Amino acid sequence: MSKKNTHKAKSKEANNKAKKKAPLKNNVIKLEKTSKKKAKKKDKKIKMKLSEHTAYKNKEKEKAKKRKAVWVKEFTLYYEEELHKLQIELLKLQRQVRRKGLRFLMLFEGRDAAGKGGTIKRITEHLNPRGTRVVALLTPSDTEKTQWYFQRYMQHLPSAGEIVLFDRSWYNRAMVEPVMDFCTDEQNKRFLKDVPMLEEMLVKDGIKLFKFFFSVSKDEQLRRFDSRETDPLKQYKISPVDKMAQEMWDDYTVRKFQMLNETNRTLSPWTIIRSDNKKLARLNCIKHLLSQIDYKDKIPLEELQTDPNVLISGIDEIRFMEDNLLTQIELPG
Repeated sequence: MSKKNTHKAKSKEANNKAKKKAPLKNNVIKLEKTSKKKAKKKDKKIKMKLSEHTAYKNKEKEKAKKRKAVWVKEFTLYYEEELHKLQIELLKLQRQVRRKGLRFLMLFEGRDAAGKGGTIKRITEHLNPRGTRVVALLTPSDTEKTQWYFQRYMQHLPSAGEIVLFDRSWYNRAMVEPVMDFCTDEQNKRFLKDVPMLEEMLVKDGIKLFKFFFSVSKDEQLRRFDSRETDPLKQYKISPVDKMAQEMWDDYTVRKFQMLNETNRTLSPWTIIRSDNKKLARLNCIKHLLSQIDYKDKIPLEELQTDPNVLISGIDEIRFMEDNLLTQIELPG
């Protein structure tokens, strides 16, 4: 073989070897990248919570090979025990409502992310759905906008033996709508004058009316908004109105003060619930509800005592806001 041919053969072999080695190098680089990504994922620990009632159900379980111990806060165990007891009482109350043909109406109001929906969920969790309804209306349609304002709410009022819970109600016109310019000043003022008369008619007709306002602080509201953006299970709760809530904080405070002054009446009073601690807010809301009604086999009233730092009467909230509205003190949401 000539020198030229041997030189060509050697160069071909060298090229083939280089081609074989190149993919290996690329694979090594890819593996390094993926391993770095995996390391980053491991660093970011996903925060998981035990399903509610899990701690309470398993607290007396014995040690076993297929069981693993999990640490929970003492407060979590206390909360689940109390909630379990109160949900049994709610079932007793519902039986009374159905047996006597009572009509229960509960309005849940408050700023965005104040904990209204979570409380409604715990109240209705074990109730018979045939006698319980949750009403959460969408934005009014073009037709509904031409109707009497209260018209679309009236069709959802409870019948005999029913418990109806409004997740936001006609009080949209007291706070959200005027702040976001969804209604005129005239419409807002007319609403505040008309609603006490409407509620008086409902109560005198026999409806048991409860009005709850969930009060959250500005910092806690922001924290909850941030958690909604990062938690895929909560992202459905994000809306454009939420993003304006922090910017319009003071406007909402003024509207809240006006609403309480105009609509806190003896026949239809407001109950304010401080909800920075969601779990305490839920327990106190349910305790207050149960303490107001007599029903068969009711637990002692001592077990339904509410926390005065969490549950506040409408008149006390008005007095507090009157004293501090023009001061530097940050008023509760």
